[in-house]
Amino acid sequence: MQTIETILSRRSIRKYKDQPISEEDIRTILTCGMSGPSAVNARDWSFIVVNDKEKLSDWASHSGRAGNIIGNASMAILVCADTSRSFKGAPLYWAINGSIAAQNMILAATDLGIGSVWLGIWPQEEKVNTQKEYFSLPEEIIPHSIIAFGYPDEDKSGVPHKDYEEDRVHYGQW
Repeated sequence: MQTIETILSRRSIRKYKDQPISEEDIRTILTCGMSGPSAVNARDWSFIVVNDKEKLSDWASHSGRAGNIIGNASMAILVCADTSRSFKGAPLYWAINGSIAAQNMILAATDLGIGSVWLGIWPQEEKVNTQKEYFSLPEEIIPHSIIAFGYPDEDKSGVPHKDYEEDRVHYGQW
């Protein structure tokens, strides 16, 4: 397995080539998103996949600063919570479950040679409401984040992660 290499080589990519992503790769990315753990196995996520260039362009015009990236992408996925499926004992676990799904999709894309960038939506009410309105989402569906995907048109491969911070680690107690 090359999991560690994939994690350490992943970079936020914001510029993409004009090249579509295959249906097979889209399905692989989504499968990986759905394969992560979720609290009490609620699987309380849903995804809106947009890979039509006209729809991406229109969506971009309704997405503020994130629109520049969405409009340039080959595909974008709106990660949503389906609160009707959330664990009743801790209903906000959906935010963690959505984050895990998003991370898995980003790592899968990296492994496939597809770049991506995570764009936050929740908990910013204005952004949440904009996405809910744009996609006519039912009440129980809450936009979590957007992930833009595409084949990289920028090279960040020579920038290694050196994110380990010793002072952030505590063993046994604070």
